[in-house]
Amino acid sequence: MSKTTKKKYVSKEVLEDYVQPEGQQKIARILNGRGNNLHEVQLPSREQFLVSMPTKFRRSVWIKRGDFVIIEPIEEGNKVKAEIIHILYSKQIKHLKKEGMWPEEFGEEKKTDIQKVERVVDRQMESEEEDADLFVNTNRRQIEREEQEDEEEDDDDEDEEEEVEQEVN
Repeated sequence: MSKTTKKKYVSKEVLEDYVQPEGQQKIARILNGRGNNLHEVQLPSREQFLVSMPTKFRRSVWIKRGDFVIIEPIEEGNKVKAEIIHILYSKQIKHLKKEGMWPEEFGEEKKTDIQKVERVVDRQMESEEEDADLFVNTNRRQIEREEQEDEEEDDDDEDEEEEVEQEVN
């Protein structure tokens, strides 16, 4: 099977299959990408650990912070305790909610995360109208900067200008 055919097959499987966790499989939320195809996840019980992405998903399917996956525990891992079996998108999540298999702990958190992102975007749109054309990267945590630092720097600049004027005269 060629690389292109494999990518098409994997992406079709991820997007169109409605998978439910079976046996020891669990639903988890991605917290961070740790590099080397490792991701930190959180279970509904708030337990956090590393999972690996299998080779079939690498370079064909991308996940980011806040996405949901189905994982299966592996026995041989100390730090890496599970492997990603399936990546869940909005249609699959809706299907799991209808079936009653979605953890209640994840139900409200996703909404609050979306609300937080919307608030940050609103603040940025109001305060930075000249940067309206820039894309807001939701994969990075937003850092709020205080304007007091800018005012202090402006005061320092004015003091330096006054000193320079006095030295010239």
